[in-house]
Amino acid sequence: MKTAVYPGSFDPITNGHLDIINRASKVFDHLIVGVLINPEKQGLFNIEERVKLIQKVVKDIPNVKVESFSGLLIDFMKKNDIQVIVKGLRAVSDFEYEFQMSLMNKKLDSDKETVFMMTSAMNSYLSSSSVKQVAMFGGCIKGLVPEEIRFDIINKINRVYKKC
Repeated sequence: MKTAVYPGSFDPITNGHLDIINRASKVFDHLIVGVLINPEKQGLFNIEERVKLIQKVVKDIPNVKVESFSGLLIDFMKKNDIQVIVKGLRAVSDFEYEFQMSLMNKKLDSDKETVFMMTSAMNSYLSSSSVKQVAMFGGCIKGLVPEEIRFDIINKINRVYKKC
């Protein structure tokens, strides 16, 4: 049985991320959405909130599990018997960075593979940063993020940025 990990910060998860999760869940027996704890980055959502938002969105995909991790992805993979890394690509600029990361991961463990999935054209412009910025300035994020969590994101933005 092949298990894959789709790693990222997911701050917050977007429809682009969800597209990759849905498609990867059909390719692999098990998919773990690995939510990275990066102590050098201050996210909008804390790690527990990000995990809960993703769990809310993937609850109906039976072979998908959400876990947080810190440290090297390769160590997380060894600990959880994961063979494959799934990375979503939006543009050529994403490929350059992700290609370097895949080579580094291959150097750290030659048994691990990276699979690149192109995002669908309708999500190619999406990023967590752009979603946060649109929401922060009062723009509509409908269609950019899963509907189940749209108001969670708006409420969090309002609490953090609109302190009255």
